[in-house]
Amino acid sequence: MMFSRAEKTPLAEWWWSIDRELLGALIMLLAVGMVLSFGASPAVAERIGLDEWHFVIRHAFFCLLAVPVMLATSLLGHRQARFVALGTLVAMTILLWATLHFGTEVKGAKRWISLAGWTVQPTEFVKPAFAVIGAWLFSEYMIHRNVPGRAIATLIMGLLVGALLLQPDLGQTALVMATWAVLLFFSGISWWVIVGLGGVAGGLLVGGYAFFPHFARRIDSFINPEEGNTYQVDRALQSLMEGGWFGRGPGESVANRLIPDAHADFVFSAAAGEFGIVFCMGLVGLIGFIAIRAMLAAQRQASLFARLAASTLAAQFAMQSGINLAVNLNLMPAKGMTLPFVSYGGTSMIAVAFGMGLMLALTRTKPEERMVTGLPTYRSAVVAPAE
Repeated sequence: MMFSRAEKTPLAEWWWSIDRELLGALIMLLAVGMVLSFGASPAVAERIGLDEWHFVIRHAFFCLLAVPVMLATSLLGHRQARFVALGTLVAMTILLWATLHFGTEVKGAKRWISLAGWTVQPTEFVKPAFAVIGAWLFSEYMIHRNVPGRAIATLIMGLLVGALLLQPDLGQTALVMATWAVLLFFSGISWWVIVGLGGVAGGLLVGGYAFFPHFARRIDSFINPEEGNTYQVDRALQSLMEGGWFGRGPGESVANRLIPDAHADFVFSAAAGEFGIVFCMGLVGLIGFIAIRAMLAAQRQASLFARLAASTLAAQFAMQSGINLAVNLNLMPAKGMTLPFVSYGGTSMIAVAFGMGLMLALTRTKPEERMVTGLPTYRSAVVAPAE
């Protein structure tokens, strides 16, 4: 026990109000990512002429940064979380548009910008910030119908999507739009609107295929593998198959040494080759536990804003994880989407830590709320005031 219940210090109150199981699961996921980095990263580093432990050391450094970022953010109150998310959204949206003019171009896309010697991908921070600010705007609309919160959130989404399409980054565009759709769903809409949004999504896919050649090539390669470059996906599937139930052991996977992004987007496939299907099922179970636990913790909040924001952050975490896993299993076309807290990537690691810190802050239980039962759900006509 770290603190006595009788203590009234901020740290003691944080300890007794935080969802410790959720916090423990997130730290465990970070630890799993560090372990997998030891197995997958050295071969990648050697193949491109870097020191064997280059990516391992950098991954450990970003893990050490991620923990205090997540813990510090989890100390915020609801109003403070909104304020920090708003500042982050404004700053990163400016950087997102600035990237189009001053960013570094990689493989025909401008997604990164250099700041004081650090390369940052603003989109990664935009996603959790938009989830929180969008939830606040939607909750204000639900409580005060004369407040155009939903319309403002939609305009913000359009501003973000516009910059992402110009980069171009269709994967992150889809995730930002999916975050907005989750907010819309959680805030209560009819099934006819849901069907309509599904039709719009289908139309956007057709438009993406028609206007973005690189997206069309990925779709074509996915449908007809023999006509495109599927080397990385093929090696990933080979790693999944060769690992069997219990894997070949750390660093022993043959296919793992051939996957170009074994330390990043395809770390799940590398893990399958080294540790086996049983380990991967446990990893998926841990990710599912985090998402479900956060959803349940969100439902216990008396504040509509907190319930909506925490649930959306959990859904965003689950969606990004699902996209990465689907690509690794060749269930959808390849897309550069990291597995949260597991894949290598500094910006992604810190941004996920920031988002999960917000989620922990918004699911903290206040003393007076521990006795509350039968809290209204999202679709109830009775809503609690946003803080």
